[in-house]
Order: sequence, then structure tokens, then C-alpha cells
Amino acid sequence: MVLETPLSDWISGARDRLEQTRLAPELEQVGRVEQIGDGVAHVSGLGQTRLDELLRFEDGSMGMAMTIAEDSLGCVLLSPYEEITAGSRVFNTGTIARVPVGDGLLGRIISPLGEPLDGGPPVVAARYDPIEKPAPGIVDRDLVTEPLLTGLTVVDAMIPLGRGQRQLIIGDRKTGKTSIAVDTIINQRDTDVVCIYASIGQKSSTVSRVVESIRAHGAIDRCIFVVGAADAAPGAQWITPFAACSIAEYFRDRGQHALLVMDDLTKHAMVYRQLSLLLRKPPGREAYPGDVFYLHSRLLERAAKLAPDLGGGSLTALPIAETQAENLTAYIPTNLISITDGQIIVGQKLFYEGQKPAVNVGLSVSRVGGATQAKAIKSLAQSLKLDYAQYLELEIFTRFGAMVDDKTARTIAHGRRLRAILAQPEYQPLPLSLQVALLLAISDGMLDEMPLPDIPKFREMLAQRLPSQRPNVVAEIDKTHALSDEARDALREFARSCADEFNRIHRAEGASGG
Repeated sequence: MVLETPLSDWISGARDRLEQTRLAPELEQVGRVEQIGDGVAHVSGLGQTRLDELLRFEDGSMGMAMTIAEDSLGCVLLSPYEEITAGSRVFNTGTIARVPVGDGLLGRIISPLGEPLDGGPPVVAARYDPIEKPAPGIVDRDLVTEPLLTGLTVVDAMIPLGRGQRQLIIGDRKTGKTSIAVDTIINQRDTDVVCIYASIGQKSSTVSRVVESIRAHGAIDRCIFVVGAADAAPGAQWITPFAACSIAEYFRDRGQHALLVMDDLTKHAMVYRQLSLLLRKPPGREAYPGDVFYLHSRLLERAAKLAPDLGGGSLTALPIAETQAENLTAYIPTNLISITDGQIIVGQKLFYEGQKPAVNVGLSVSRVGGATQAKAIKSLAQSLKLDYAQYLELEIFTRFGAMVDDKTARTIAHGRRLRAILAQPEYQPLPLSLQVALLLAISDGMLDEMPLPDIPKFREMLAQRLPSQRPNVVAEIDKTHALSDEARDALREFARSCADEFNRIHRAEGASGG
């Protein structure tokens, strides 16, 4: 090949052309706000925008494309938008919404976009992950085989959870749903589980109360709080659970275990309905858009136990939903019940009667956790369920003043003490060894003669003495989750001696008028 010009001139010309290319201006699409209000904006002039792409407004506010038409698009706003007006300029960013992930988020309170809300420095991210990611495929998943202990006897014994499960907590307003989730987070203080709490549309005072309770009783340095507050933009509330899920997946994909609490998906569905109607999506049942089921299913399907060749990590999801007048047949509750692997139903009547946590054992179910239940408690829980079911059935007759025989009276008295054992103070989850000791005591009838009001005092006595007087048994059960014959005998003997001493002390106090 013969060059018509000298090689040096050709190289010099190539350099000039490259420099001109570098300095050439880049074309940038600029759109205009046609209409804005209630957390959404209608934008024109951005014909190359992709769905879920981030948009930047001229005042620095951020939005995300939610609907795309031929000549316009609907954008949900993710940050305050007081300075945006009709005619304001809008720019493509070329990227979809992402959230920072990594160990640098531990102990922090952040917004769905990763902005610090705790007054601390900017978060240090390992990387930025999309807030929406596909769920693991079937071949990438493994069986749920490890228990996730909540520290609540009524849950661990009757509605057990497994790592990688999706368990719905559902009930009326102000019945202790969040308390169950917070106790579960607190109980992970001595485990290897990283906890992520996603607050969707909650008041700032409610979020502060959750954070302070975990700070006081749990391991806050292994928790992350993702907050889409009630006064935040509706778009920020909408993406909150997705961002929190991406943060939790970072730990799961590294072979670790994560717990994700979403509080709550009822408000999330309402925010999505609000945004959809403002963007003119056709309404369906109860005015929710037709894809609201897909909205939550693609979110909750991301919870999984991964196969060993992918690290064996797990992501357990505890979504919370609110009912009205305990109506489980409403649209959103039925959607979530059908998506999840079981539900913990809390009852208003039980709550006001003082039975806390107010779990309705008859309606609640765990469709996975039974196979993962800790062996130390599994053998005791079988008779526990039967005894409790018999008690609930017989108790109905006593409400009408019906006469009962001695055997029925004993069954009812035993059931009342069982129910007292299942009640627990807030923020005080019990270690597995103490739960086993209590269940051994109730199953062997050690508490049948004990006055009902004294049951909580007896539990405190066991909690104080068990770690110091039977440390080897406690260490074995809490570490292996198993109950050997020797440990069973030792716990039974310990519980019986404590019950005898407790009854003797209180009889003496009664005789002396103390």
C-alpha cells in the first residue's frame, strides 16, 4: 500500500482529527415541564428517555420516568420540587435509579437515594446498584433450612421462620405489628444476620422510636435504616422498599444473611395508586392500577436462600400490611398473602386484652418455617399447639358461665398459663434456651398450681438464674439449636427446682401477709 502523503503528515492530521473529536460539543436533549403538582411532572421534549431513567431538573431536583408516551412522559419526583414550575428545563441523565450499597451503610439512616438523614458524613459505598433487579431464578435458589429466631415464643414455637422466607405481618392499626418486627431485629444482636429496616410513609417520630429502641436493646451497628418519610416526595416513598432490598441483596450475594423489614406495604400501595392515577394509568379494583400485584411480587420474590455455589446467603423478608376492621379479604392483603410464604396475624381483641404480642395463632401460618424450626423447640411445640387449640375451643364455653367438669377445668387452667407464657414484654426477646426451659415447665405441668399473675415473675426468675446456673446447657442449645437428652433432663430438673422454690416463697409470703 502506497501513501499519497508522507507518513509524518498523515500522523499529524490524525492527531488533529482526534483532538477535534474530543473538543466537539455533545448534543444534549433538553425537555420542558408541561405540568407539575402532587409529586409528579409531565415532561415533553425527551424522546430518547428510557423507562425508570433518572431525570435532572434545572434546580438540581431528581425525578424518574414512570410512564412514556409518544410526545411526553410522566415523571415521579424523588426530592423536594418547590422551585420547579411549568417551563422549567429537564435533562436526561442516561442512568437508572441506583442506591449505594456496602458495609459503609451499617449503622446509618439514609434516604432511598443514599443521602444521609442522621446528620453524619456522606455514606461510603462499595458500589451503586440498581434499585430494581431481577429475582434469583429457581436453579439459583436452595431449600430454606436454617431457622431465623425472633425471640418471641409464640412465633418461634408455633409460626417459625426460616432464613430466606417471606413472612407477612398483618393486622389492624396500632396492634403491635412493628413491635414484632423490631423484636426480631433486636434478637439478631448476637447472630450473623444484617438487618435492614425500610420505613415507608411513616411519621418521623415513629421512625425515631424504632431507631432508639434498636439502639438501646439491639446491635445498631449491624442495622441499616432506609427512610421514605411521610413528608418526603411520593416518588421517594415508592422506591424505598426497592432501594432497601438492593442494599440487603448486597449482603446476601456475598454469602451473608440479611433480614429486611418493610413497614409497611399498605402505605406503599397507596402511594403507588396516587402516583398512577395522577399519571393517568387506568384504575382497577379499589382504584389501584392493574399492576399493583406485580409491583409487590417482583419486590418480594427477591427474598431467597441462594444455592451453595452462589455463596449460600439468604435474604429474609418481613413485609408489614395493615387491615381495616380485620378484613383480610381486601385487595392488598389478599395480594400479599398470596405472594408470601405465610402470615403472622395480630388481633385487635387480643391486643386490648393485654395479650402481647397479639398473635392470632389459629389464623397465622408459616408454610416454610416448620421444616426449619429449631430442633430444640420442635418436639415441644407439637404438644403445645394441640394444648393451645383445645384451650381456645373450651374457653368459649366458660364465657357463657357454662358448668364444666374437673378435667375441662384443668385443661382451661393449663391453657391460661400457656397463654401467659406466650405473652412477652416489648423489646425483650428470649434466647432459645430460655424458651425451651419455659416450654418444658408448662408441658410438664409445673405451672398448673402457680397463680396466673405470678407467671411473669417466674419467667424473670428463670431468665436471671439459667445463664449462671446451667451455662453449659445454655451454650449448647443457643449454639446448636438442638436439645440432647442430657440437656433436656438438666433443664427439666432446673425448671422444677425453680418452680418449687418460687411456689414455696410465695406461699410463705401469703401466710405472713406479705
